[in-house]
Amino acid sequence: MTQTQTQDLEMAGTAGAYYPPPRAGAGGEDLDDDGRKKRTGTVWTSSAHIITAVIGSGVLSLAWSTAQLGWVVGPVTLMIFAFITYYTSSLLADCYRSGDQATGKRNYTYMDAVAAYLGRWQVWSCGIFQYVNLVGTAVGYTITASISAAAVHKANCFHKNGHAADCSQYDTMYMVVFGIVQIFFSQLPNFSDLSWLSILAAIMSFSYSSIAVGLSLARTISGRTGKTTLTGTEVGVDVDSAQKVWMALQALGNIAFAYSYSMILIEIQDTVKSPPAENKTMKKATLLGVSTTTAFYMLSGCLGYAAFGNAAPGNILTGFGFYEPYWLIDFANVCIVVHLVGAYQVFSQPIFAAVETAAAARWPNSKFINREHPLVAGRFNVNMLRLTWRTVFVVVSTVLAIVMPFFNDILGFLGAIGFWPLTVYYPVEMYIRQRRIQKYTTRWVALQTLSFLCFLVSLASAVASIEGVTESLKHYVPFKTKS
Repeated sequence: MTQTQTQDLEMAGTAGAYYPPPRAGAGGEDLDDDGRKKRTGTVWTSSAHIITAVIGSGVLSLAWSTAQLGWVVGPVTLMIFAFITYYTSSLLADCYRSGDQATGKRNYTYMDAVAAYLGRWQVWSCGIFQYVNLVGTAVGYTITASISAAAVHKANCFHKNGHAADCSQYDTMYMVVFGIVQIFFSQLPNFSDLSWLSILAAIMSFSYSSIAVGLSLARTISGRTGKTTLTGTEVGVDVDSAQKVWMALQALGNIAFAYSYSMILIEIQDTVKSPPAENKTMKKATLLGVSTTTAFYMLSGCLGYAAFGNAAPGNILTGFGFYEPYWLIDFANVCIVVHLVGAYQVFSQPIFAAVETAAAARWPNSKFINREHPLVAGRFNVNMLRLTWRTVFVVVSTVLAIVMPFFNDILGFLGAIGFWPLTVYYPVEMYIRQRRIQKYTTRWVALQTLSFLCFLVSLASAVASIEGVTESLKHYVPFKTKS
């Protein structure tokens, strides 16, 4: 780190930096206050990014999570973590600029914000937590998309041959196809160019979530419901005492991590136009995104539990809690795949940007790294670094998904250890530093208590996830995984 960079870090949080007014670039386009391409993001595009990131196919497992916790703890847990996510995301949104919220120095990434407020040594730990989770999410989404794609074939097979037929499918082919699709979409340069894909993905998430909720409601109304209790699965009936503890901890972690998107919040905020100040827009987008997410989570979790009771499957649509109407199950799973195409990009773009920004800074005169080659009458540019590096990333993530199809269990562990630092610890610590909150004041104690309690949740869920990985390894056969 240069002396100038060190001075910048020391000055962060004090007087806001001055930037000249927007000006025209060489091509006549408007530029932002820092000389970069003018941002165009709004509350709606930011909300779409958030919903795309948050409402993953994990929403379909919330019936299982509620079944482990019961009618009391399950819904309460959903509401508590919705509040925690909104609150800490609001704290993080205030850290987008160092100093003045309208004119201060912009932090383009989560790690930039951590560096500005907490210093260099914390950047390394933040980077490990953030990028390991982002890479893990890309691998996990490849696996999940392949399972949903295979479920389309299975639904048709069950409809044709009966529910007792062996309709299992190898997932490898579907993973390869998903990877090929991602190679093309990964050439979109940045978040701003992903707005249309995020909006489409958000529509898809609404679609399959609504289908799951509707089918659960229909099953509940029909009276073909499973047994439900205030405390969830019963020891001695559904599970033994050890399983009850492990599954309850896993369910608690699943709900906590289902809301997590903080690791890409700053990157999303960097697409928002200004004025008004970006933090104001982002807080509105966060409220809209988290509120929408919570509504779907409550409906999916509670109605799914009401429909299936303590025997709720891990995934309502791919675990075949429903068989008919098969065409609707097909449509829902196609929506899941389309949504995950967009979600994969939303979580991968920060990784792409980090590598490409570092390479451009290290080799500023390299044509391979910095030159854009116009295609399609100048409407689309190809960069050789972007083409090769992003393709390699997608290929590697696809290979990892094929080699380790139980990776979702590992992803649960990565999510467990990443939830506390990325969603709670860093936003809280940056906010304390920004607002100069004194130690042992009421506000400081409240913030640290929140951080400590979330640390305990992460720790307990990490332990439960390790147990799940251990069980998966006992039955693992390379390249022979079926769904």
